Amino acid sequence: MGKLDGRAALVTGGGRGIGRGIVLEFAREGADVAINYRRDRGAAEQTAAEVRALGRRAVVFQADVGDREAVETMVGQAVEFLGGLDIAVANSGVASRLATVAEMDPAEWRRVLTTDLDGAFWTARAAIPHVVARKGAFLFVSSIGADMAGAGGAPYHVAKAGVNTLMKVLAKEVAHEGVRVNAIAPGVVRSEMGERLLRFLGDAVLQTIPLGRAGEPAEIGRAAVFLASDDAAWITGKILRIDGGAWM
Repeated sequence: MGKLDGRAALVTGGGRGIGRGIVLEFAREGADVAINYRRDRGAAEQTAAEVRALGRRAVVFQADVGDREAVETMVGQAVEFLGGLDIAVANSGVASRLATVAEMDPAEWRRVLTTDLDGAFWTARAAIPHVVARKGAFLFVSSIGADMAGAGGAPYHVAKAGVNTLMKVLAKEVAHEGVRVNAIAPGVVRSEMGERLLRFLGDAVLQTIPLGRAGEPAEIGRAAVFLASDDAAWITGKILRIDGGAWM
């Protein structure tokens, strides 16, 4: 018997990387999953095929999470396919290009905030009524970048700090409905974003991690299962940092 047997989940950015890790671990624990993607339909379809191979239902929906109307349509389609939502995960995100605040291109600032913060807000706004109806759980995927606030990374780090605060606000708003809201803040994970960082900085990144290695998407997925399951029934408004000890 799985921890999420019979539950229905939506994961934004679920086709690749951390999102894929969450989708597959949800499926292994018994959930049916709607997988959102922005550009790479092939990856989303491959992830959906893996979910079906695990004996669960899967469907893919294209939407740019920075587009409110697209998100509302996507959530409505997911609810129709799944029959409701027990779990929603606002995972979609993009990295920012390295630049100081003084030299930051305003278009780059807006690009990252639109996906990483606005996208989390639009996803929560559209999905939370359905999660409340099932007394389910909502998860945000943040980053330890919100804590570390490295020089040159203002758009990404500010967006993820905003996600952390949005999570706390939403948790307080829906706790009386029996709905839990939490965030996972990964460190360096072997996703596309993490691999780019590892190629750019190499061993210098790994030397900042006490456990000496990058994380795997499945490890984030298993944490998401925990927070979405009844094992975490008395946990809400919390940030679970999964980073090999990089931020203590």
